[in-house]
Amino acid sequence: MVCGPMDGQTSLSPAARAFGYAGLLPQLICLALILMGHEWRYSALAGGFAYAAAIFSFLGGVWWGQAVQSGKATAGAYGVAVVPSLLAVALFLPWTFGWDWPGPALLYLGALIMGSPLIDRALGFADRAFLRLRWHLSIGLGGLTIALGLLADRVV
Repeated sequence: MVCGPMDGQTSLSPAARAFGYAGLLPQLICLALILMGHEWRYSALAGGFAYAAAIFSFLGGVWWGQAVQSGKATAGAYGVAVVPSLLAVALFLPWTFGWDWPGPALLYLGALIMGSPLIDRALGFADRAFLRLRWHLSIGLGGLTIALGLLADRVV
């Protein structure tokens, strides 16, 4: 049973929570490789960026799906849903041009991920349990991504 935002019930199973939190593991591994001074530390930065960008883009897909399922979304909801993918690509461009990367891109991407549950709340399609999990995961992934960005100068 899928419950709406106001009915007080949850649509989240224990598996949804477990796999959600397990989604922090790739970023934790990237951070560990950098902190240990592992020979793959630059690859860990690139992988950490790629993972965070993929998840940020995925969030846009979640918003799109919620908008479609609601049956009452405005054009603005669909517009907001495509923004994460566009921002993720834009943050990748400095690397392709040989500019200062990945530190600044990781910092911006981490901050965007941390703030992304505000969009969930503004759209109003998600139930409370989902929003609570979104805050936990977004603060976790956003914080880990920012940590990678702060450590980037030690690697590059």
